[in-house]
Amino acid sequence: MTRQGALRPADLAREHGLSAQAVRNYEEAGILPPADRGPQGYRQYSPLHAQALRAFLALRAGFGHQVSAEILRAANAHDDETAFRLIDQGHADLLRDRTTLDEVAAALGELTSAELTPTTDTAPLTIGALAHRLDVHPATLRKWENAGILHPTRDPATGYRLYPPDTVRDAHLAHQLRRGGYLLEHIAPVITHVRDAGGIAPLEEALHTWRTRLHHRSRAMLNASAHLAHYLDLRPPPPTTSDLLC
Repeated sequence: MTRQGALRPADLAREHGLSAQAVRNYEEAGILPPADRGPQGYRQYSPLHAQALRAFLALRAGFGHQVSAEILRAANAHDDETAFRLIDQGHADLLRDRTTLDEVAAALGELTSAELTPTTDTAPLTIGALAHRLDVHPATLRKWENAGILHPTRDPATGYRLYPPDTVRDAHLAHQLRRGGYLLEHIAPVITHVRDAGGIAPLEEALHTWRTRLHHRSRAMLNASAHLAHYLDLRPPPPTTSDLLC
């Protein structure tokens, strides 16, 4: 301690397993309010700074580093409107992700219960061949392509569309979902997740991981709200015009 009630950078850092330099960096970035300086120029932090650091680290677990830094900078400037807007946006993004997860999981249930014809093709299919296999019009496949569901390649000699095995699989999945009443805008993200996961079976595990991650993010946001609320209560009032003129 440098004086009664004063905290060194190392005192704040120790609680969280950080370096003293990290604490100084957070102050310079505006995440912590400016520290007082002792007679020899050393930083002297207070319980207010310690709570600001707790709030930032708690927020970071739910909102990420950049947004959390923006929230603390706004709070330090007494711009609560901006801070609350950033928090609201974070919760809205979380809800959107959760809604997307639920939609993908519901669609996956339709797919895993469907009798999808596995393809053993190694050569790509033409648009006519794929349309015939699915019993749809070629224009339907072009519509699915425009919706971002299918990604055919092009024959370098003729420019005609070609559908490799993975795209044929995507077409089967899209066809099954359309028969189940799903709209194209709901099918596109499902197919994207299937494609990124490498198939339906890996996607099931990915969805479980995704749901667990969202649960932890929700809990982190809830935990962070208490730390931030306490920090806002500890803040000194904003300076008045007379204070700024002194």
